[in-house]
Amino acid sequence: MTAKEINELAPAEIETKLRESREALLQLRLKKQTGQVEKTHELRILRKDIARLLTAANSKKRATAA
Repeated sequence: MTAKEINELAPAEIETKLRESREALLQLRLKKQTGQVEKTHELRILRKDIARLLTAANSKKRATAA
């Protein structure tokens, strides 16, 4: 996901996407440990998506608090 797409999401949608991304990352890590992952770049992509989601969630929380 791009930052623009993430910023357009509602806070509840961001939390849902964050939960799904973390679960997918966990599954990929487990598959990597057993040698089943061929596309290891997906780990990096998911980590960056999680960071973008967290950044968007924090900025929306600050905007509503201020």
